[in-house]
Amino acid sequence: MAPRKTNRLNSDRLNKAKPGPYPDGDGLYLYVTSAKARSWLFCYMLNGRSREMGLGPYPEISLIDARARATEARKLKARGIDPIDDRDRQAALARVEAAKAISFRQCAEGYIEAHKAGWRNAKHAEQWTATLATYAYPVCGDLPVSAVDVGLVLKVLEPIWTTKTETARRLRGRIEAVLDWATAREYRSGDNPARWKGLLKNLLPPHAKVGRVEHHPALPYGELPSFVADLRAQEGLGAECLLFTILTASRTSEAINAQWQEIDLNNAIWTVPGERMKAGREHRVPLSKPALALLRERQKATGGQGAIFPGERLNRPLSNMAMLKTLERMGRNDLTVHGFRSTFRDWVEESTSYAGTVAEAALAHAVADKVEAAYRRGDLFDKRAKLMEAWGKYCMTPARGVDVIPIKRARPGVIVLHGPGAAPAPSARSRV
Repeated sequence: MAPRKTNRLNSDRLNKAKPGPYPDGDGLYLYVTSAKARSWLFCYMLNGRSREMGLGPYPEISLIDARARATEARKLKARGIDPIDDRDRQAALARVEAAKAISFRQCAEGYIEAHKAGWRNAKHAEQWTATLATYAYPVCGDLPVSAVDVGLVLKVLEPIWTTKTETARRLRGRIEAVLDWATAREYRSGDNPARWKGLLKNLLPPHAKVGRVEHHPALPYGELPSFVADLRAQEGLGAECLLFTILTASRTSEAINAQWQEIDLNNAIWTVPGERMKAGREHRVPLSKPALALLRERQKATGGQGAIFPGERLNRPLSNMAMLKTLERMGRNDLTVHGFRSTFRDWVEESTSYAGTVAEAALAHAVADKVEAAYRRGDLFDKRAKLMEAWGKYCMTPARGVDVIPIKRARPGVIVLHGPGAAPAPSARSRV
């Protein structure tokens, strides 16, 4: 009897098969590489090309299922359709359909997760989530990201475009970034409907014409000496950190995270590492006499190790709310910590002869003009040192009608730093 050309295999033979190819007929093979590695292949010729199409592993794909798959592949081949190409097209269509089900919210969460490790400030991820959750998710959060169009973007932005201009500006940029990420992941295609140039620019008025820049509330510099006098009478680490922040014209995150290893008391320099700076570059801060005096008091309290302003939790810095709480206790809810940088800038501009470039360098502002930035090599440290000494002297100048508490009569926990005009310290150790 002649051997069968098709349906040669059976379950008994499959289970006992040793390494090698086993034909079932009409191009269907079981390839065995080991006792646990067995798979089906459909081998065929099309347009003069020899091709092998995987049909799945055995026993997950049974003999009956493998024969059915091979039969479907032969039908496609008979119609002049390459079975492998057809399978790839079907898989691509399935991916497209799956992508259509991915929501804008899921893409936003994916974008944040992918980028948060590269953001210097952990609060950045919280701000992204908060703005998107407040304004974008109610409109398009649960819709497929592929369905987000210009109309939906405008529905998110228009209610706040003229009333919360800075928030709206950032929100637009975040939506644009999420949609670009979704396009790169092939969850959507086409132009980005949140793009400003050439698109939303033609549909929304420029921010400069619809709202003022949202500034941080700042204290007029003429009121600063009186405020500092009140601040020095406050107890607590938040008050000390706020005074240090004012004296150094630094940002909140730079001050509360300051470490003793960054301080050079002998040369009066605080070197803030680049990862904590907004511009991403190391910043040297000249320390004035009042700032040095405060640091020496902190050195006694901390032993000169770890955080200069430690928080309540072990190995954690002071909370970023501590300074705001100090302002609240002082009844100054009208002020923000960041606003004191504006106070410093106004004082430099209106009360000193220092150039604006020196003030900007003291504030660690990036140079907006690329040409100017290319030519400005130094950090103007010597000029900034003189400026910060003058600023420290101004901050510590006793206000009219304010008594400066001599060190012998100071209550425990009260900040005592001797400025110009203050009562002299009773011992050499207390002098700056």
